[in-house]
Amino acid sequence: MKIFVLLSRVPYPIEKGDKLRAFHQIRCLAKQNEVVLCALSDSPVHPDAMKVLNEFCTEIHIIRIRKTGMVWNVAKAFITGKPLQVGYFYRCSVQKKINALIGHHQPDHIYCQLTRVSEYVKDNPCSKTLDYQDIFSIGAKRRAETSSPFMRKLFMMEYRRLQKYEYDIFEKFDHKTIISFPDRDLLPHPLRNEVAVIPNGVDHEYFSPFHEKKIHDIVFTGNMGYPPNIDAARFIAGEIFPLVLKRFPAAKLLLAGASPHARVLTLQSSNVTVTGWMPDIRSSYATSRIFIAPMRIGTGLQNKLLEAMAMELPCITSVLANQALGAEPETEILIGTTAEDYASHIIRLLQNEADALTLAQNGHAFVRKIFSWENSTLLLEKLFRPA
Repeated sequence: MKIFVLLSRVPYPIEKGDKLRAFHQIRCLAKQNEVVLCALSDSPVHPDAMKVLNEFCTEIHIIRIRKTGMVWNVAKAFITGKPLQVGYFYRCSVQKKINALIGHHQPDHIYCQLTRVSEYVKDNPCSKTLDYQDIFSIGAKRRAETSSPFMRKLFMMEYRRLQKYEYDIFEKFDHKTIISFPDRDLLPHPLRNEVAVIPNGVDHEYFSPFHEKKIHDIVFTGNMGYPPNIDAARFIAGEIFPLVLKRFPAAKLLLAGASPHARVLTLQSSNVTVTGWMPDIRSSYATSRIFIAPMRIGTGLQNKLLEAMAMELPCITSVLANQALGAEPETEILIGTTAEDYASHIIRLLQNEADALTLAQNGHAFVRKIFSWENSTLLLEKLFRPA
């Protein structure tokens, strides 16, 4: 089967959630199918990207979208009522290139990741699937709730536009997928139950327990330029960690991940380390005692939790993040709401190694049983094949 995969980013290096999902789905699909990759890029491509992706793809087409045209395209989206992010990624010149590529390759199926690029293929007669991944409209609404008055208005406008677009685009695709059942329930469409839930997986060979000297008590990972992660990092360092320091003055916090925003860099101190990009994120887990992800905004399954649990760390997260994960509170994961909740959980695990070990082992068993890239991509592949 020949599958044409359309992405808004080149899926390497893997420092963002959508890249991670795309990379492993392509890797698994390529075992039994011919994969033609078409990825947009608004920044220079990593020098190793083509070499790595060529292992799985029969052809790769990377289309640069220049930021010089961004203002005009976003302005057009503003006037026409489309979401601004759809306007950001859309170019008439790119539309012609994608049409030509699809015409040349004549794929059996088109797989489009994220609504932001669905505009390019929505009217193509080829059998096609849209991966909503998560519900971007809800993400915009949640960001509005924690933003300044001006940005709140902007995010609420984007929320309404995204909600309408997510509804309208639904009928344009033969199949729709999403990352979790809670995210599917947020989709603004009466036929949302027709959307197939395709969860993320975790590479259990790569993310497996190994022992290094523990030099950090708490770790949080992720792309540190992504607003939900910026918010979580500031919440940890500014409100949760000071409560832990009252009980453990020598405690160490690690904030590990690419592209740290200025607001994250300012959190650095004698007790707080901000790493920036790490070639092997596993060392951040292996050198830490406890993983925490107190997510307050954003949607979707948190890959960072899957990785930490796969590496057998005791994990603490929010109700919001665990809705998509589905781990058993108090048995496989600990759940917090306030800074006091999270600090209490951390102090308990630092004081009681037996409790921490039991939680870590239960969490590890949970992700090994439920989350596999190979199994989830098999579900995806079944959608693509004609009945």
